[in-house]
Amino acid sequence: MKIRWRPVLILALLAQAALGLTGCGAQPPSHDAQRPSRDVQPPSRDVPILLFNGTGTSPNDVKAIEAILTERDLSYATVSSAQLDSMSQADLMTHHLLIVPGGNFIDIGNALAPSTMTSIHHAVEGGLNYLGICAGAFIAGHGKYRCFDLTSGVRFNFYSDESRGIRKAAVPITSADNEVLEQYWEDGPQLSGWGDVVAKYPDGTPAVAQGTCGKGCVILSGVHPEAPANWRRGMTFTTPTSADNAYAASLIDAALNGMSLPHY
Repeated sequence: MKIRWRPVLILALLAQAALGLTGCGAQPPSHDAQRPSRDVQPPSRDVPILLFNGTGTSPNDVKAIEAILTERDLSYATVSSAQLDSMSQADLMTHHLLIVPGGNFIDIGNALAPSTMTSIHHAVEGGLNYLGICAGAFIAGHGKYRCFDLTSGVRFNFYSDESRGIRKAAVPITSADNEVLEQYWEDGPQLSGWGDVVAKYPDGTPAVAQGTCGKGCVILSGVHPEAPANWRRGMTFTTPTSADNAYAASLIDAALNGMSLPHY
């Protein structure tokens, strides 16, 4: 059958690709991403936070997290797929926190060497803390695709909106102290079966969870509290962007310092 590409459809696809949206991307690729060159230098050991910005991540989400880190005056370095591949477990453990943002968790895993997945797992077991947002939460679990498996074999499914054909929405989450914040959600997971429940979706499944992997503190979020105001176009939120961003900052602070968040 011959497929005819209409101009409107082509323009829509190009526009979507250019935006670099944050969705966690469950569409499996047909093959592994091309291996990056290993002739790279790892980030300085002097920075406490590594923010992953490699293949598969959303550039817009990386920028959103950078804005939160800068506002909090937190020292960080971005790290690419090639740089992570060049880092040993010992290199990773010279830092305090690894943040993996939204994007496509399958592409993220396929662009990293299997040995890198193992190094990250063992580094967290050894005391490197981890914050995973959306795709970063998916890849922290266990699955048939390359994952870090920081959750003792627990695999995460999508939040129930996905099964209703909803790809992004303003979703209220309720924390253990009964605070309700409407958060930007896009193709994110629900985090049942692992850790302590920090916040819940409207259907009662965990939206934010915290646990440990060995000595490492692990915080996972299925929503995007770091989302800037311009992500909200065409959507209605009752919670101001500033309140959601403050919540993102609290997750980063807790992950960085290994602090326990209030939980159910």
